[in-house]
Amino acid sequence: MYPQIITYLLTLIKYQDQIIRTLLTLLIGKNMFDKSKEQPVNHPYQKLQVDELPVIETFQKLDYKTLMKEYSEEKGKTLKPVRRHANSKTSVPSNIFCPKCGAPADYLYANNGGNGQYQCKVCACLFNQKNQYAKEAILKCPHCLKTLEKVKERKDFDIYKCKNNACSFYQRNLNGLSSKDRKRFKKNPQDFKMRYLFRQFHIEYKPLSKESPKKPKVDLSRLYVSPHTLGLILTYHVNYGLSARKTAALMKDVHGVEISHQSILNYENSVALLLKPYVDHYPYELSDQFCGDETYIRVGGRWRYLFFFFDAVKKIILAYPVSRNRDTQAAILAIDEVLTKFKEVPEDLTIVVDGNPIYLLAQQFFAQHGISFDIKQVIGLTNEDPVSAEYRPLKQIIERLNRTFKGNYRQTYGFGSEQGSVSYVTLFVAYFNFLRPHSALEGKVPVLQPELLQLPNMPARWTKLIGLAQDWIEDQTA
Repeated sequence: MYPQIITYLLTLIKYQDQIIRTLLTLLIGKNMFDKSKEQPVNHPYQKLQVDELPVIETFQKLDYKTLMKEYSEEKGKTLKPVRRHANSKTSVPSNIFCPKCGAPADYLYANNGGNGQYQCKVCACLFNQKNQYAKEAILKCPHCLKTLEKVKERKDFDIYKCKNNACSFYQRNLNGLSSKDRKRFKKNPQDFKMRYLFRQFHIEYKPLSKESPKKPKVDLSRLYVSPHTLGLILTYHVNYGLSARKTAALMKDVHGVEISHQSILNYENSVALLLKPYVDHYPYELSDQFCGDETYIRVGGRWRYLFFFFDAVKKIILAYPVSRNRDTQAAILAIDEVLTKFKEVPEDLTIVVDGNPIYLLAQQFFAQHGISFDIKQVIGLTNEDPVSAEYRPLKQIIERLNRTFKGNYRQTYGFGSEQGSVSYVTLFVAYFNFLRPHSALEGKVPVLQPELLQLPNMPARWTKLIGLAQDWIEDQTA
């Protein structure tokens, strides 16, 4: 009985489906259930381009008191304040001063009937509170010397554009378009970068500013485990990438040491606080080949970005900030950590990265602060341009570093807090730079230290590395 009912219902559903399809086809005019034969549109978007720096025109600051004294000596009389008629609508607010000489409101004319334009009686400066004279400098196009206009505001910077149609930069790009591109330019001008652009950063950040080493608040001498046990924990947890729970289980099952996984995380944070200034300020001997890339890590159930910058020859990790965002500010911070490793920034410094535009913006940020270096972008998986073909080996090196880190990080199942992620990454970098043998270095560690090489095993080397960091911090804070 039941199989017959099921068969009847399935047949009824099929008939209803056919009726619905027929009615929709008649109403719409085409069969909406047929697969679309249209191909996705491959729209050729422009790549980010960074132009040279603008011409910056600064104003000469004058002192109205000095100008008034010179006027008095030349004319034989004092310069009187502006005389205003009673009940005049051209009064000047008392909080407005001349931006060029600093003259107070008593010496300012309301130049256009109280509509916001003023003129200084002392230095003849014509200004508006919202115009260029209220700024410290004027940004001008380096090709036509016309004043740039602010067109967009972004999170980390403002975008200024040269809107002069007679600008040589604009005319050169316009004349360089093919007939096909000209047609596309008339239809979609936003697809082309034709005019000079400048990005003025408003990130409150001082390049090349080294933080003074701070002694950690946690005293490792008060830990309840022996130095050898601490070395064992770090070896299992960092060298072999075991999670804190697996490390705790291994310490109990193999070594008979009962310890909670939370205690292991506490030890990790304590050691990382101690090692971080030592790792960051160590006087590394560097090569001339550097590369950088970002990878994903999980922190508190959310994705974060870990930026690695690497000496491809010496196999030394130079920068490793963890950021919530993959943005320009994070790229600036990562590159700054690289630059602090040099006593002087080399004139021919080149950093190889991927096609992410944040690195070009970071390059422009440092250029605005007088720090120049070259960025080479390796784009895609195939060598479609000469730069990618030449520098892809360096990009592959940083990718291998990411895989090495992920091999250690994967078993931790992510991090519970921002502090935990920074602590683990710091310990990984300390292990990679000072303790881990590298096949490309003939089985040697990147940073050779005799005090570590003569020790018989890894737990002892971890303990000695902690001691070296403690001694270094005491010397710096003495």
